Amino acid sequence: MAALQTAATLGFTRVGLDSARAAEPDAVDNAPAIVVGSGYGAAVAALRLGQAGIRTLVLEMGRLWNTPGSDGKVFCSTSAPDQRSMWFRTRTEAPLASFLWLDVVNRDISRYPGVLDRVHFADMSVFVGRGVGGGSLVNGGMAVTPLRSYFAEQFPTVDAAEMYGTYFPRARAMLGVNNVDPAWFEATDWYRFTRVSRKHAQNAGLRTTFVPSVYDFGYMQREAAGTAAKSALAGEVIYGNNQGKRSLDKTYLSSALGTGNVTIHTLEKVRAISRAADGTYVLTADRIDVTGNVVETKQYGCTYLFLGGGSLGTSELLVRARETGTLPALDARVGAGWGTNGNVMLGRANHLWDTVGANQSTMPVMGIDDWANTANPVFAEIAPLPTGLEHWVSLYLAITKNPQRAAFTYDRAAGTVKLGWSAAQSAVSVGMAKKLFDRINAANATMYRYDLFGGSNKVFADDFTYHPLGGCVLGQATDDHGRVKGYPRLYVTDGSLVPGSIGVNPFVTITALAERTMARVLAEDTAP
Repeated sequence: MAALQTAATLGFTRVGLDSARAAEPDAVDNAPAIVVGSGYGAAVAALRLGQAGIRTLVLEMGRLWNTPGSDGKVFCSTSAPDQRSMWFRTRTEAPLASFLWLDVVNRDISRYPGVLDRVHFADMSVFVGRGVGGGSLVNGGMAVTPLRSYFAEQFPTVDAAEMYGTYFPRARAMLGVNNVDPAWFEATDWYRFTRVSRKHAQNAGLRTTFVPSVYDFGYMQREAAGTAAKSALAGEVIYGNNQGKRSLDKTYLSSALGTGNVTIHTLEKVRAISRAADGTYVLTADRIDVTGNVVETKQYGCTYLFLGGGSLGTSELLVRARETGTLPALDARVGAGWGTNGNVMLGRANHLWDTVGANQSTMPVMGIDDWANTANPVFAEIAPLPTGLEHWVSLYLAITKNPQRAAFTYDRAAGTVKLGWSAAQSAVSVGMAKKLFDRINAANATMYRYDLFGGSNKVFADDFTYHPLGGCVLGQATDDHGRVKGYPRLYVTDGSLVPGSIGVNPFVTITALAERTMARVLAEDTAP
């Protein structure tokens, strides 16, 4: 309880990274605890370790996003992306590939360690955030707590009462979750696109629900009133928000740095983990410059190792360690249980009288909730498409209850980790999304858009996910608190613990599970 009160005292706005850096200890190459990554689960680990007085080093492969560019802003805009947009690309790779079949969405850029990455596998690509704060820098901020019955179904050995009574509230408080003012929502032009989609869903007999966010809605209202610099109302989202969003660098990580016990090293990618004879862990990390060149290879040692590199990063590290023999006793289920959270993106064409508005906030606040439909459970967030022009398009990210799972494997010849997800597995999600949106189109005499995902008239974008989950599933590859089987004092705190699906945007669940893990670890594993 004392630790939680300390975090609440620090708050999510009062200790910024710049001011907190003055409280950091001197840089170290070794620490009692090392955290790999700085996304949701990693940030929880860093804060709670720091509050417990444990010197902790965080290794993050992206950069710290706190320095304005030549335009005076830290992040570039979605409509005019530059080198800040993507991780070492020469062209952006936005989710929408075209508009009216024209290649007007993506732009040529210079190679740079930008904030968004799209990691490609054979039949699936994954969007991830790169930088201090991980995915919190580039997501849409939808802070949704999953349906309790589905959480219990996915995590049968986890005490749901404890999660919903203690850890979900703790996570929401630290993340700064808030709700849009319903009266303002109904009146503002910035959410006309959501109200139109709500009407169409209701015409089909479907339920919609408001969803909370980590974007500061008080700030958004000031944006709309013209008394604050625009961010969500200026089209900013997938390449970062310059204002308004309570990303992890403003919440957990700033508080972690404020303890004086946490140091963050940036542009350092951990590529190997081994164990020394004395039982400590040894990490090999490459430090890169802004051109992507490796300028130094470093080794770190620690007693406690927390993996928070996300579903892709943690799975890759552990699968490689098992298959190359540096951690040979890892469970056979490491790398398994991976899924896309059933993600499918699609657009609908509305009638001319159903205008969605030239002005659109980039922060979704409502979803179509048909998860209770046991024959075809789907939760679909009503997504923005902010172009500054009226386009009559309703856009959605559907989350389906796709039971398909894949595994990561190690390719010895190439020295790389591959993902076994197939197009046939994505087709399951498409079928479920189509059943829901066929109902909506039939009820409103509307049709799908065929021009948004490339030149092949593709209606359903099923070849990417925003929500990579699994690869080191809780209670399978780990014990019920994220302790990796076979290796004491090695922990997983990120989305790889979630078995492929959680039914909603997953970051609140990841955060709450990490809070649960850290409470147990600090009580049992680090006691003198």
